[in-house]
This record gives sequence, C-alpha cells and structure tokens, in this order.
Amino acid sequence: MIEFATDEWAKAFMEHINQSEAYAEAAKTWEGDFFFIVEADEFYPEPVQIYVDLWHGKCREAFATTDPSVKEPVFRMSGPLENWRRVIEKKLDPLQGLLTRQFKLEGDMVKIMRAVKAAQELVNCTALVPTEFPE
Repeated sequence: MIEFATDEWAKAFMEHINQSEAYAEAAKTWEGDFFFIVEADEFYPEPVQIYVDLWHGKCREAFATTDPSVKEPVFRMSGPLENWRRVIEKKLDPLQGLLTRQFKLEGDMVKIMRAVKAAQELVNCTALVPTEFPE
C-alpha cells in the first residue's frame, strides 16, 4: 500500500496513467496540468498539492509537494481528504463533485467538461494505485 498524497503515490499514479491505453485514447487531444489539492486537516497540517502534467494521453511529470509556488498549473482542483478518498474508491465522480461544490476548481470548467471520458479514465488510474489513507 502507498500512502495517499505522497511523492511515491504521485509517481505510482503517473505510472498507471502512462500504462493506460484507455486514458491515452480518451485524452489524446488533452493539454493541461493540474494541482490536485488536499486541503489541510487533522492529518495534513498544510495543504498537499499533487502535481500532474497531462499531455496528449500521457503524464509527463507527477509529484507531491506542500509548496504551491513550485509550479503554475493551468488547473487547481481542491477538496478535503474525505472527498479525494471517495473519488479514488469510485464512490464520487470528480466532475459531479465539482458541480455539487464538493471540490473547487480554478481553471476553465468548459475545457474540463469537454474531456469527461478522459477524466473518467484518470479516475480509473487512481483506483489502480494501492492507496492507504490516514485514519
């Protein structure tokens, strides 16, 4: 098991993205990078940013950091740990989470909505990472 929101987890996520033919097909025209932000709580004293650089069906870079100034991604999606856990466990669709304000997005929502299949395949990749959550 890999602890969620760590650099090791981000690297494993990148590996699964790059091995996924379904993601490669669904995201072949996608260009954009993200900070997936886990908000501070009892387990994370400061927000953790999981950086993911997605480019034409591949992930070019991924890491976890607590320093939001290391990159300037096009998108920033933030939410509490419990919501990220529900996404990874496939109990919450992230787009539905955005529409119901369970997540916040900085960036072009229209571009995200045009890439629904790519987003679904990205979630499928997160579910493949053997993830351990803080309890």
